[in-house]
Amino acid sequence: MKKNFPIYLFGCLIILAFSACSPKPSAKGVELEVVTTEFLYDTAAFPQCHASTIVETKDGLLASFFGGTHERANDVCIYTTRKVDGEQWSAPEKVADGFVNDTLTYPTWNPVLFEVGDRLYLYYKVGPSPTEWWGMSIYSTDEGKSWSQPKKLPENILGPIRNKPISLKSGVILSPSSIEYTPELWKAHIERSTNDGRTWTKIDIPANDSIKVIQPTLLVHPDGKIQALLRSNQNVIMQSWSDDDGLTWSEVSPTKIVHPNSGIDAVSTTSGWYFLVNNPLKSGESWEMGRNKLYLYASKDGINWEKIYDLEDQPQGEFSYPAIIQAKDGSLHITYTYNRSKIKHVQLHFSEE
Repeated sequence: MKKNFPIYLFGCLIILAFSACSPKPSAKGVELEVVTTEFLYDTAAFPQCHASTIVETKDGLLASFFGGTHERANDVCIYTTRKVDGEQWSAPEKVADGFVNDTLTYPTWNPVLFEVGDRLYLYYKVGPSPTEWWGMSIYSTDEGKSWSQPKKLPENILGPIRNKPISLKSGVILSPSSIEYTPELWKAHIERSTNDGRTWTKIDIPANDSIKVIQPTLLVHPDGKIQALLRSNQNVIMQSWSDDDGLTWSEVSPTKIVHPNSGIDAVSTTSGWYFLVNNPLKSGESWEMGRNKLYLYASKDGINWEKIYDLEDQPQGEFSYPAIIQAKDGSLHITYTYNRSKIKHVQLHFSEE
């Protein structure tokens, strides 16, 4: 059952009946304060949504997700919504679809927002299934108010498959990606750019064929090492390391974090803490089993993780495919799928004890 923290009414701003000031849950060395919990929208023209992404803009926040009749339906399109100066989220706006011609439209998948210079990119996939899709991108120069025409990514480059790229001090951009060759063969890789994303080089993350890994998320360590955490079929999150700005990667190895083969995301913060969002259960008989709990973890070294907050802890339901970022004010912003019907947004302030 979800933890019940006493709610202090005095001095608390309740947003859409979900936000509240609450006592600070803590892990060893870090405390959290819940600032906001809310949905990105109340009603929409589509019955289902999934796979959100979020980025901070100059005047607020921008989120994106796919929505339609159901995943894989040809009416599934990419939507965005903006939150400016702390106001409510704008109504979802369609910004990309899978239109090919008058008789053929494919579903869209897995948007990812990432800013490079004065361009805000939105990467996404188009195709009948994850084994057949291809990478697309659009960009905005006005904080997501308008977007360029869609552009197909180069052959063998899919773009960030689920989680945000990272920019290194060297100027290198690492885009975490993967390929689902067949339902039984999943391989992760990194797409690396040294010219602000104009061209990319594909670099494999080694793994035994019996280990299915996809959808990496990347952490940067003080010594320059880069850690990839990966979704897997091993009932734990897998990891790989690079010590040369992402040019080569170690063979994947298991972490101690229990995991049901579902989407994860993590973020490196300016204070040196790492945060991870994960469904903390083992896989069940069907794909959605194990997604009824969603936890936030904290770590100081990327190896030893402690659960710090229950985002969701329900007997049933699907709370999945999280995205997490750190804003300029230091706070954490998390979005995730809420029973495929809505996208939930949680803002947390954290401080060191």
